Amino acid sequence: MKLVVQVRLLPTPLQAAALEATLRACNEAADWASEVAFDKDVKRNFALREHTYAEIKSRWGLGAQAAQHVIKKTCDAYATLTANLKAGNLGRPGSKRYQKAAGKPITFRPQSAQPYDDRMLSWQIDRRRVSIWTVHRRVKDVEFTASPEQLATLALYRKGESDLLWRDGMWFLNATCEIPEREPNTDPVDFLGLDLGIVNIATTSDGEIMAGRELNRIRARERKLRAKLQKKNTPSAKRRLKKRRRKEARRARDINHKIAKHVVAEAERTGRGIALEDLTGIRERVRLRKPQRATHSSWSFAQLGSFIAYKARKAGVPVVYVDPAYTSRTCAECGHIDKANRVTQAWFACRSCGFVDHADRNSSRNIRARAWELWRRGAPSTAPAPLPRQRSGAGRKRSITPSDARCASPSL
Repeated sequence: MKLVVQVRLLPTPLQAAALEATLRACNEAADWASEVAFDKDVKRNFALREHTYAEIKSRWGLGAQAAQHVIKKTCDAYATLTANLKAGNLGRPGSKRYQKAAGKPITFRPQSAQPYDDRMLSWQIDRRRVSIWTVHRRVKDVEFTASPEQLATLALYRKGESDLLWRDGMWFLNATCEIPEREPNTDPVDFLGLDLGIVNIATTSDGEIMAGRELNRIRARERKLRAKLQKKNTPSAKRRLKKRRRKEARRARDINHKIAKHVVAEAERTGRGIALEDLTGIRERVRLRKPQRATHSSWSFAQLGSFIAYKARKAGVPVVYVDPAYTSRTCAECGHIDKANRVTQAWFACRSCGFVDHADRNSSRNIRARAWELWRRGAPSTAPAPLPRQRSGAGRKRSITPSDARCASPSL
C-alpha cells in the first residue's frame, strides 16, 4: 500500500530562494498550460504535451523532467475537477457554483506543490540530506529533519515521486512509500464496533469511551478568538490569525491518529475486525440550528474513518462499513426500535425490555452486530485504498444491499 512520509527541509537562505523561484516558475508554467488546455479542450497528458512542452522549456527555463511534471500536474488537476463535477461535489449542472468551477481555467497558487522524480531529486538518508533540481542549478546538501521511524521507512520503502511544497514559511518534501501489508485476517473471531460522534469522538462496543469534550471546548475557544481578531482587523490581528489558522486542524489530526492507532491495535490484539458506520453524505442529510452548525462542520469523522481504514489495512484487520440508520434508537439486547429509547444524549433506556446503557455504547454494539451479520453472509469485499499524500481513506466500495452496509477488507 502507498503511504506518504513528510519530512521538513532546513534550507539555507540561498537554497530557500532557489526553491522559491522554482516553485514560482513551475506554477506560472502550469497556469499557462492550464489556459491552453482549457482553450483548446485538450486535457490529456500526451495531447497537451504537443501544445505546451517546447514553450514551457524555453519561456520558463525548466528542464525536460520538470516540464513534463508541470503538464502532468495540469492534466491531473482537470481530471480531479471532472470527477468532482460528475460526483456533484460542486453543485448540480447549471448551478452558479458548477458554472463557476467549469467555466474558467484552473489556476495554481505560486507555492503549490511540485512533483519530483528520482532524476530531479536524490536522497542521502543516512546523512539527512537531499540534492534537488532548481531553475538556477542543482542544489546539493539541503538538510532535512525526520524521526528515526520516518528515516527507516524512507530507507526501506521509498518508491516513486516526492512533492516539494511550501507551507507557513516552512519547506517540506512528501515522499511516496510502498509499505508492505500484513496477511489479511480472513477469519475474525468477532468485530469491534465503533460509534463516531461529536461529544464522544469514538465509543467502542467494549465500552471504552474516547471523549471529545476537551477538543470541543478548545474549538469553541478558538472560534471566539478568531471572531475577536477578525473584528479588530489590525495588522497584528491578521498576523495572529494567519499563525493560528491551522492549529486546530493539527490538534484534531493528532487526536484522530491516536484514536485510530489504539482501535486498530486493540482489534489486532484480539483477532477481531472493525465495524464502522457509513456516514457518507451525513452533512447534507442533517438539518441543524445555527449554533450547532460550526461544531458539526468541524466534526472530522471522515478523517478518523480514513485513518482507521489505512492503519487496519496495513495491519491486516478487516473493516466493515454498516448502515447507521436507527443504531442510536435500537436496543442492543432485544432489538426494539423507538425514538423514545434515546432518553438523553448520554443515556439509552429501552421502552420494551428496560435495558439501560450508555447511548453511544449501545449504538456501537448495534454496529458490531450488523457487521458480524454482514460478514457471516460472506458478502464480497474491497479494500479501502489510501488517498494521496497525508490523507487516506476508502476507495471504491460496492453496495451489498439497500439496507445493509458496505464491507471493506484488506484482502485485495
